[in-house]
This record gives sequence, C-alpha cells and structure tokens, in this order.
Amino acid sequence: MTSRLRIAGRIAVSLIAVFALSFGKQAAAQDGKALFSANCASCHAVKKDLTGPALAGVEDRWESKELLYKWIRNNQAVIASGNKYANDLYIKWNKVPMNQFPNLKDEEIAAILTYINTEATKVVAVPPITSEDPNAAAAAESDNTLLFGILTLVLAIVALVLLQVNSNLRKLSDDKEGIPALEPLPFWRNKTYIALVTLVLFVVGGYMTTKGAINMGRSKDYQPEQPIFYSHKVHAGTNQINCLYCHGGAQEGKHANIPSVNVCMNCHMAINEYNGEKLYTADGEEVNGTAEIQKLYKYAGFESGKPWDPSKAKPIEWVKIHNLPDHVYFNHAQHVKAGQVQCQTCHGEINKMGEVYQYSDLSMGWCINCHRETKVQFKENGFYSIYEKYHQDLKSGKLDSTKGITVEKIGGTECQKCHY
Repeated sequence: MTSRLRIAGRIAVSLIAVFALSFGKQAAAQDGKALFSANCASCHAVKKDLTGPALAGVEDRWESKELLYKWIRNNQAVIASGNKYANDLYIKWNKVPMNQFPNLKDEEIAAILTYINTEATKVVAVPPITSEDPNAAAAAESDNTLLFGILTLVLAIVALVLLQVNSNLRKLSDDKEGIPALEPLPFWRNKTYIALVTLVLFVVGGYMTTKGAINMGRSKDYQPEQPIFYSHKVHAGTNQINCLYCHGGAQEGKHANIPSVNVCMNCHMAINEYNGEKLYTADGEEVNGTAEIQKLYKYAGFESGKPWDPSKAKPIEWVKIHNLPDHVYFNHAQHVKAGQVQCQTCHGEINKMGEVYQYSDLSMGWCINCHRETKVQFKENGFYSIYEKYHQDLKSGKLDSTKGITVEKIGGTECQKCHY
C-alpha cells in the first residue's frame, strides 16, 4: 500500500511539474508578445521580412545565445567586434542600424524569443469561402421614398377621378328627375378648385422653403468617397486604437486634426496586408484591404523591405466631412478634455463605421439641447475651479449633487460662447 502511495505521489508531482512548465511557457509567450509588440513589431514580423528580417528561427542563425543577446542590446558593438554574420547581416539590410535595447533583461529577451518560436510554429487557418454575404441584406435595403411618392400620386389621381364620376352621376340624376342642370365649369375655371390648389401650393411651397432654409449648410449623413478606404470599424473597433492616437489635437486644441502619413506608417511599416473580415463600401462593393494599404504606401513613398524616407511622402487628400459655418466657434479640447465628452456623442458609433459619415446635423438647436441636458464633470475637475459659488453650493447642499450642474448653468447657452 505504501509503495502505491509513493508511486501515486511521484505521478502527481510529475503532472504538477509538467503543468507548471507548460503554464510557464504560455505565460512567457504572453509576456513575450507584449514585449515584442513594444520593442520589435515596428520593424520585424515573425514569418516575413519588413524593415528588418523575419525573426522565425533567429536563434538558429546565431552561433550562440550570448552573442544574440549582445546583438539585441547593442548591435553596433557586435558589428565593431568583426563578427562575420553580424557584418553580413548589416550589409544585407542596407546598413540600416537596428535600435539598441540595453535595458532589456535576459528573461525579457528569452520571453520574446519564446513568443517568436511559438508564433513560428502556428499554422494560419484560412476561413472557407462561402457564398453568403453578411452585408448582402444591408446592401439590398433600398429607400422607399420613391414608392411612397408614387402611391401618393396614384391616390391623388383616383380622388380626382372619383370627384368627376360623382359630378357625372349627379348630372344624370338631375336629368332623370327633370331638374335643369347648369353646364359644369371646367376644373381649371372653377374658383373653388383654384383656391384649393393655390392654398395647397402655398403650404407645400412654404414648408419646402422653410425646411431648405433651415437645412442650408447642414450635411447630415454626408458620406464622401475617400482616396483610401479607411475603416474606423477595423482600427477603432476591432483593433481598439484610441481615437486620440490619430486625432491628438482633440485633447489639446480647437481642431481634432487629420493624422499625417507618418502616423499611419507607424503601424503600417509592419502591417502590409489585411487579413481581417471582409470590407464593404456603403454601396455594398467588396474592398481589397491589402490594395488600400498599397495606396497608403504610394502616398508615403514607401517600398517594402527598404528603409523609408519620410521626405518622399505627400499628404493624403482626405475629403473633409464635418464642417461648421465660419461664424461658429467650436473647441475640441474644451469638450474632450475639460468636458470629458465621448467622441461617440457627436460622431455616433464611429467604432462601427466602415466608411465615416456625418452622424449629427450639428445644428444650433442640437448643440443647445445638449448643453441644457448634459451634466458637467464638475467634481475634481480643475478646469471648473473658478466657479467657486457652485462648489460652495454643492458642499452646503443648496445644489442637488445628484442632478448635477449642466453646461447651461455655466454659460453654455450664451450667444458669445459659440459665435464670434
């Protein structure tokens, strides 16, 4: 019995050791992924050449692990030592010096190499091509405005025909009873009809004129075609890229700013093909994501495998979507940083848009209603420290802290706040 217990104990210890080792490798691979993304991914990929060589099998290409570690920390020192492989590698890649990482510890480099080895052995599963189009239903939807207009016109014609039939039946009835009937006037000479048509035209014309005047300069649902198909759904949604990474001006100044080519190339020097879910335009046409990345490279003057010279880049001619009248003042930083307003409040669910369109009409009434209803992030916000009275009223209980202080209370509906 004792021997059996000993054997069972040894088996349990062995299983625990195996589990600990496998878990340790997984943890190291996960840590390595974060380190790889932070230090290596801008120039290297695991299975393909980018600005630098592919890293799959990198340990086998060096004569020793110690020399590889030295190369990672200070590649110039290894080159200066006369190592043949290091010098050949330096010449092969156009003598572009690799970044130095003197602060990386041995265990951190080991974690990166573990991640590289794990990724190198993975087989990429290619999803089967199906005839079902997930966006087919949305693309098939059509606007019913024309149908409603045709139905209205048909009903109007039917009503006129019925009026004429009623007039003829009345005439026949009068003739049968011997009642002399007057010759009916044509409808275009009938004063009642003329007055009715004039009134209808006046009301419809006045409504259309007023609506057109109110909507003048507004561009709700405006969705222009851009020089490059840029999907916020992929970038802000799937990849969770923070809006402020590309639109840093939204937190610091009046304008949100359109990102420069350099900002795009920070990621796309390493990402040169698209392998995500299918992309579609607003018209339902499928988009080749990899071809759109090549359009970016054309603007950037970048060729894969070669060092990038930013001086060759030219600005992308993006089409502006959101426009305000010249007499309107709007400051992004005041809303995003001080007011802590989320981007989706004005721009809609931008993280779900394949092609961006203007979500809100950006009218004066829309802004005023927002200022009347939106509570200010008043507590522990240094921007509003000058409103001492409100702070005192909140402390004393004169103001209900649950209801909060709206933008209207701090002058958000005053004309000069938004108009020059």
